[in-house]
Amino acid sequence: MLTRGDDFPLHQTSEPIAFAGTDRNFYDRYFFNGYSPDGSVFFAAAMGFYPQLGIVDAAFCVLAGGVQYNLRASRRSAGERLDLTVGPIAISIDAPLEVITLRIAPNDGPLAGELTFTSRHFPIEEPRFIRRNGTRLFMDYTRMTQNGHWQGWLSIDGARVTAGPGWSGTRDRSWGIRPVGAREPQPPPTGSFSQFFWLWTPCNFDDRSLFFHTNDDAAGQAWNRRAVIAADGGAERHFDGATFSVDWKPATRRIARLHAELAPGRALTLAPAGPVFAMSGLGYGHPEWGHGLDHGANLAVAHDSLDEASRNWSNPLAMHIQALVTAELTGDGAQRRGLGVLEQMFVGPHAPTGLSGLMEPTP
Repeated sequence: MLTRGDDFPLHQTSEPIAFAGTDRNFYDRYFFNGYSPDGSVFFAAAMGFYPQLGIVDAAFCVLAGGVQYNLRASRRSAGERLDLTVGPIAISIDAPLEVITLRIAPNDGPLAGELTFTSRHFPIEEPRFIRRNGTRLFMDYTRMTQNGHWQGWLSIDGARVTAGPGWSGTRDRSWGIRPVGAREPQPPPTGSFSQFFWLWTPCNFDDRSLFFHTNDDAAGQAWNRRAVIAADGGAERHFDGATFSVDWKPATRRIARLHAELAPGRALTLAPAGPVFAMSGLGYGHPEWGHGLDHGANLAVAHDSLDEASRNWSNPLAMHIQALVTAELTGDGAQRRGLGVLEQMFVGPHAPTGLSGLMEPTP
């Protein structure tokens, strides 16, 4: 099966580009978020290819006025991986690793827009994520992450918002293996995973970007952790011994404050700065619009919204979130303030922070 990708020097095996290994769970994904300087508007977008499943899906969401508006689309891919359009949602790579444009064509829902991301630095390559569930490979993927500035416009129910100076955000690209599509009919003998602790904190400051993430096991041991400061257009500084602590919002699994010690004399403190964004809007954990699900031979497009009450901790659709946060970075005799995002997903216990049970909230 030949596709347009075969005309580019991108092959990694003797197979055509359309064939991505042998694992049904192989995926190749774009993710974006962005926010206004005052935090009043937050948006996020994603597009994922699932070559073994023959599916490509995408989503665009805007959080404004306390309401999260979600646009989702899915189609069959026929093996073509260079068509970055799914219904009204399209991505164009204007300058690889530097400039990308996201376009949302007018449709029968409330959202439209054209937003261009310009990078602040070369992408950060996160450590490779490899995790097994007993003898079954659960995750094996690479992600690159990059902060940048946004310009352009978006529209909500005909109300146009201009993105310009001060609009910042993050984009990532990840590819490899993680569960996608329909549930496997025969789970591992030990059962599906029952513990997953995930924090991801890309932050934007005036002259630099900061990235801290951690995947911990139930005892609090990190199986994937990285802290990096990237100067605008310049060098990266990596911190291998970063540690963190959290304060919880009572009776939830949501963070009220995170403090990370990157190195002696250098620390990061994050605190929520506005409403939370439910990642289910982008398909994460959604029962109908989960990543890689087949919606039939024809293009499928859907719209819905989540008000603030619907994004409460008690709703399963809002247990995996991104929260806009204020960020304070100290070190080198200076104190910097900025904005960032604190992504949170916590399943099962985590001894250092006091989490217990499968989804029991904190006291």
